[in-house]
Formats: sequence, C-alpha cells, structure tokens
Amino acid sequence: MHADDVCVTIVGANVGDVGRVPATLRGANLTENAANITALTNVDPRFLNYALLEANAQGQLKQFAGGAAQPKLALYKMEQVAVFCPPLRLQRRIADILSAYDDLIENNTKRIKILEEMARSLYREWFVNFRFPGHEKVKMVSSPTGKVPGGWSIVSLGDLADIQWGDTSTTKASYVAYGFTAYSASGPDGFLDHADIIHDGVVLSAIGAQCGKSWYARGSWSCIKNTIRFWGTDQRRASTPYQFHVTRDPSYWPKRGAAQPFISLGDAKKGQVVIPNAELMGQFTAVVRTCLAQQGTLTAANSNLRSQRDLLLPRLISGEISVVP
Repeated sequence: MHADDVCVTIVGANVGDVGRVPATLRGANLTENAANITALTNVDPRFLNYALLEANAQGQLKQFAGGAAQPKLALYKMEQVAVFCPPLRLQRRIADILSAYDDLIENNTKRIKILEEMARSLYREWFVNFRFPGHEKVKMVSSPTGKVPGGWSIVSLGDLADIQWGDTSTTKASYVAYGFTAYSASGPDGFLDHADIIHDGVVLSAIGAQCGKSWYARGSWSCIKNTIRFWGTDQRRASTPYQFHVTRDPSYWPKRGAAQPFISLGDAKKGQVVIPNAELMGQFTAVVRTCLAQQGTLTAANSNLRSQRDLLLPRLISGEISVVP
C-alpha cells in the first residue's frame, strides 16, 4: 500500500467499508479481506475515497457482494461500480471542502485523547502511585487491598454508588434516528426518544465481547439491556468522576462465564474503592470535571461536523451542489 491509496473491505459483514491510507503509514500490508485501489493520475484519491462513501456507491458495493453466510465482493464486480467523476480541478475542490470537516474532526479527536490522558495520568499519579500533594508527610499503612496512605479507607462500591442494571426491557430495536444518547453493552451506539437519566454517570458493559469496559455518560442519556449504570451518592466522599477512573480498567471487574463473559450486579457492588481525604478528592474532581466538560464540548462539535459533512457529501459527489474550482 502507498499513501493515499483507497482500501475497501471485500469480505464479511463490513463489505463496502472504505478508508484512505494516511501519509504517516509506513510498511503496512493488506489482508485478503480488503482490496487496494490506487487512483489514476486524473483522479484525486481523496475524492475517490469520498465518492465510494456516498450512498449510491455504497449500495452498489453491497449489492455486488455475493454469498449469503459470508458476503464477498469480487474484484471484477468492484470495477463495475459507477461513481460521478467531474474534472480533476472540481474533484480537488470537493475533496478540499469535505477534508476540511475531517481535519477538524481529527484535530478535536486528538484533543479529546489528550484530555483523557491528562485525567488518567493524574489518577495514576495520586491514587495508584500515591504521589499526591503532600504525600511525603503521610505514612503508608496496611489495608485489605495493600499499602495505602494513613487516614484513607477502603469501601465497597455498593456503599458509595447508586448502582443498578440498565433498562433490561429496552434493546437496540428501540433506537431512533435522532434523540438522546443511548448506551448498550457496545457503548454509546444509538439514540432513544427519551432520557432515563439527566445527570452524569458511568455505564458498564456487563455482558459480551466488551464486558468490563465502561464509559462516562454526561447530560441526558439512557442505557439499555446488558449494561450496569452507577454514580456517586456522596460526591464529596467519592465523586462520580473518581469512581469512573477507579473502575475504568476492565480487569477491575470480576467476570463470570467462559463463552459469554458477564458481570453480576452483586459482584459489581462488592468492588473495592480506596477513598482519600475530602480535600484531595475535591482537587481531583475539580480537575477531571473540567477535562470531562471540554471533552463533551469537543465530542458535540464532532457530532455536528459529521452531520454537516454527511449532508454535504452526497450533494457534492452527485454534482447537485456546484463548486467553484
């Protein structure tokens, strides 16, 4: 593969997935489940990538994929996919417009990751390595979970949080096109026409492939079958952001079952949490809440950018909207 080559998935449930090889990628190989397309000199590779993402092209790719149990797109069939192809100068202009959205999304995504790592690093430094402000003056003492600073306590999660199953009567079949964010065992992957919860909380994947993974939910949201949700009942003692960082490593959670791992509500409530003094808890929570608020703003911005890009893409690719080269 070379930089700017376009790759298309040709085998499996994700037939038709399209992506462009970034300029930073070096020495990568393609598996037999994907095809590599190198744009000709009269085709802008960025435009080709967007053209294959357009609904009409996606419909052709999926239609040409044969096989019931395992869809497979033959290369000669892919060559028959028809896309709108204006002159090169217009291709570049269209690609510039759409790329501007993707560049902003990528930049925001990088900022979100930096904020996540800042909060995670602070948690590790203060509450795992115990190098918090003033730690030099605090004696370490024994506890059920090992050595902890003197004056700190070990408390069960069930004594610190309102922790319950997500809505066991609701599945992804209830999802709507727009509405309030809904969390499943796969994460925030849909919307409902209502919000069950209107404050911050933590959603835990309690069954399946992502069992033990958790997400911080902000604002108005819901969680459905196969999830556990919780939030702090005494924010001064153990805030919700703190509980999220304590429990965000999947290894924190005891899992049952072999073929289909799951976490029981009883086991979740027994999880142990180290509680520092109120002053340190307040300092950590203030920093992390600021990070979370900024992440929320950037995430919302990305959602709006994606919506605008997705509305523009078919109209630009089809030529419905004319552009000035």
